Amino acid sequence: MDYLSLFSSMLRSRLFERKLEELSGKGLIYGTYHLSIGQEGVSSGLAAALKEGDWIVPTHRCHGYNAARGSDLSGMFSEVLGSRHGLCNGLGGSMHMTDTRTGNLGSSAVVGSGIGLAGGAALALSRLHKDNIAVAIFGDGASSRGILYEVMNAASIWHLPLLLLLENNHYGMSAAAERMIAADGIYRRAEGFLIPSCRVDGNDVLAVEEAVAEARNHILSEHTPYFIEAETYRMCGHSRSDKLLYRSHDEEEAWKERDPIVLFSRFLVLSGIASEEDLRSASLAVMDEVEAALEKALSTRDERLSAEEMENLVYSPALCTVVPYEGKRHAGTYREAIREALGEMLSSDDKAFLMGEDIGLYGGCFGVTGDLVARYPDQVLETPVSEEGFTSMAAGAAMVGMHPIVEVMYGDFSTLSSDALINHAAKAHFMSGGQLSCPMVFRTPIGGMTGHGPQHTQCLETMFLGIPGLRIVAPSDPYSAKALLKSAAADGNPVLFFEHKALYGEQGEIGDEKTFLPLGKAIVHGKGDRLLIIGYSRAFSAAYHELQDLSSDLTFIDLATIQPLDRETLEREFMRVGRALVVEDTPLGGSVAESVVSILSSAGNYHPGSVMVLSARPVPLPCPRTLEEEVLISGSMIRESVESMLSR
Repeated sequence: MDYLSLFSSMLRSRLFERKLEELSGKGLIYGTYHLSIGQEGVSSGLAAALKEGDWIVPTHRCHGYNAARGSDLSGMFSEVLGSRHGLCNGLGGSMHMTDTRTGNLGSSAVVGSGIGLAGGAALALSRLHKDNIAVAIFGDGASSRGILYEVMNAASIWHLPLLLLLENNHYGMSAAAERMIAADGIYRRAEGFLIPSCRVDGNDVLAVEEAVAEARNHILSEHTPYFIEAETYRMCGHSRSDKLLYRSHDEEEAWKERDPIVLFSRFLVLSGIASEEDLRSASLAVMDEVEAALEKALSTRDERLSAEEMENLVYSPALCTVVPYEGKRHAGTYREAIREALGEMLSSDDKAFLMGEDIGLYGGCFGVTGDLVARYPDQVLETPVSEEGFTSMAAGAAMVGMHPIVEVMYGDFSTLSSDALINHAAKAHFMSGGQLSCPMVFRTPIGGMTGHGPQHTQCLETMFLGIPGLRIVAPSDPYSAKALLKSAAADGNPVLFFEHKALYGEQGEIGDEKTFLPLGKAIVHGKGDRLLIIGYSRAFSAAYHELQDLSSDLTFIDLATIQPLDRETLEREFMRVGRALVVEDTPLGGSVAESVVSILSSAGNYHPGSVMVLSARPVPLPCPRTLEEEVLISGSMIRESVESMLSR
């Protein structure tokens, strides 16, 4: 044990954060930050026990963990200052200091949601047969979040190498833990998941180091997660605006007596390990190090990324180049096309795996996965009913190099997965300054025509339209379903793949294993010059089949990818034809049709009445078929609208 290095580690974090306070006082920091002054024993003790190849996912109170794991201090200062020289090019700021060089996946500003990412990193380490662990770091406030219990359950049944480190500083933001947590020792909750646990004095850095080292050995030897509750105290406010009105002076003074740096200094001197002069020399060296790092960061603080550079960091590079190709075709259903694509994805990529509820022997709720578990038993992972948990874990696994394919039983449940998709998967590449990517596919069935009622039939793809970093695909036939799903797996970004339930049994042609269609490119059928029919998924399929007798007058545009939309094709075809009918299964507000109309309205030959939209009524889908048909657009409605437009 290098005791002076451990002392310097804690002091480095303390002095870094004191400098942040100085910068704030000078008006040099935009936005907020969260200091961990008083909690350095936990971060430094953890770092001392971890090995190269271990991953951590800290909380938004992350500076101590970055410093202890060896992040460049100048890069940390630059990140807070918003400089392009920051750890994440100045895009993440104080709360998101990703540093893959030191095994840091970056912290989450959404309390507790980083637990799922750490669980995913542990899942990746397990599947890759690595002799390493992942650490989920969270506070006492996060112990009330459901994601913790979803991940503990999954980690326990899958025997994942996950350390759950609870940094209990006795306050969430201002609410005392004793008023918010119904437990005498949060660590005991782990017992319900058959996870060994302990509580440790977080202000005793050696106790933390010893507990983490023992936990790490147990995790790797016994193949089980471990839970540590480290009791500590933040001597500062929750954030820069916190006036600490909710704490007493006596309480604060009592905890100052247990300052981890003071306690460790006293131990080193009294035990004869180091002299006062040794500590002084070490302190001066750290002070010089921090001062030099700050001076370097201040010298370049006005050097920021350009808008174009930022835009180039929204999406990751593709895993491999997709070349559009039409191979041999055979007959099959939409359901079989997707299953074929999944099988080919699993057989060609040992980093790919499929995870979701009831996708094993049952074959999936709608029979899509079928016999895949028999053919690829090591790559089909059946999950508990915990959509937020396993979607978050998929995102974490993707960030560590895996290629997960998530199946959520009903599209309605994507609301439960939305935190992982919106706050993490979509932003990983951007927020980390390009260090991370999240190559995952999120599959789920949408839509009505099945009588499943208001909470099982929604088309919620529009919920994700305004989220940069996501690609969204919704195919309308078997051929495009297979070709686009395979392209989604090659994209290198999170792709949401929406499959309409009413299409699963639809017959059509399916391409062979060489067939690919590019994402972001609409599929054009026909060359009629009187009217464009534009849509996606079931609504487009309904229009295409209903209007075949008028096909010589019509051009059909299957959007296929609804984010990003193929603006070039839409503008070109509208300039050629001049009129369009847009069909969709969602209500109009905030829909794909609104985006399409916006694009068409910018074309030179647009005029009032040249574009018509058929959307679903703005009501939830009822259970009775007759009422459901009143809400959704039908073939007869489409024909009536087309004949009206052609007669003008």
